Amino acid sequence: MIEVKHLSKFFGPHKAVDRIAFTVQKGEILGFLGPNGAGKSTTMRMITGFVPPSGGTAVIGGHDILREPVAARKKIGYLPENAPVYPDMTVYAYLDFCAQIRGFSGSDRKRRVTETIEKCFLSGVEHQTVSTLSKGFKQRVCFAQSILHDPEYLILDEPTDGLDPNQKHEVRLMIRKMSAEKAIILSTHILDEVEAVCSRAVIITKGAIVADDTPENLKARSTIHGAISVTLADADADAFIACARSVPGIREVAVIERTDGALKARIYPESADPLAAEHLMTALSAKRFEVKSLFVEQGRLDEVFRAVTTS
Repeated sequence: MIEVKHLSKFFGPHKAVDRIAFTVQKGEILGFLGPNGAGKSTTMRMITGFVPPSGGTAVIGGHDILREPVAARKKIGYLPENAPVYPDMTVYAYLDFCAQIRGFSGSDRKRRVTETIEKCFLSGVEHQTVSTLSKGFKQRVCFAQSILHDPEYLILDEPTDGLDPNQKHEVRLMIRKMSAEKAIILSTHILDEVEAVCSRAVIITKGAIVADDTPENLKARSTIHGAISVTLADADADAFIACARSVPGIREVAVIERTDGALKARIYPESADPLAAEHLMTALSAKRFEVKSLFVEQGRLDEVFRAVTTS
C-alpha cells in the first residue's frame, strides 16, 4: 500500500500542507481533490520524494521515501503536472531513454517502449519531436513514461489535462484497467473524473483533509440527494404544488423554473423512501398532469466540494 504519514510542508512561514495522513491499498483509485492552492501538487511531490517534507513521511510498498528513496521510487510511476518532457527528443527516443534509466536493455527495452506507445495511443507520432506535439499529446507522452516500467504504485497529477473528450475517455479506461493490480493516487480538479474513475476521494483545503469517503457517500451529503426532480408540460404551478403536497411523506415542493411550455420542480421526501417517486407519479397521473421527466437525484459532488472547502 501507499501510506502517507502526517506529511507537512512549510515554505517559509507559510504552511502549505498540514499533517496529511491516509493510505491507499492495491486495487484502489484514490481521487485527490482540492481548490487551487490547497496543497495537492505539493503533497504528490512529497509522496514521490521530489520535494522533502517539513514533517512526516510516506511509505511506498514498505519503503520509506526518506530512508529508502531509491527503493521507494523504483516502485512508483509519477506523472507530474504540466507534463515536463524533453522537447528536442522524439517521442520514441524519449521513452527509450526513460526505459534505459529504469534499467531495461536489449529486446525487453524495445518491447516495453513499443507496447507503451500503443497503449498510450502515440502510434503515428512516435518519430516526431516532442516540441511539435499538441498539449494533449505531450500529456500522453508523460503518462507513457509513468507506466513504462509497469509500476506497482501510480501517482498521477492531472492525467487528463489538455486531452479532448475522446482521449479523456481512453485514459480513464486505461487507469481503470490498471487499477486491479496497482494502488493509484489521481489528483484532479475535474469532479466528473472522480465519479467516473475513483473508488475513493480525499478532499483537502488549506493543506488539511476535510473529507475522505467514496464518491457515492460524498454525494449523499448533497442537499438534493434523494429529491425527486420532475418536469411537466404546460402545467398550472399552484395545482401541481397542491397535488404534490397531497402525497404522503412529501416534506417540501420547490418550483425551479417556469416557461411557456414547461414547469420544472423538485420535491423533497421526508426520508429516502424508494417508493416516493412512484407515489408521486401515481398522484400526478391521477390529476392528468403530463409528465415529461421524473427522476430521483443522486446528489451533486460539486455542491459537496464547495461546502467542505468553503465552510
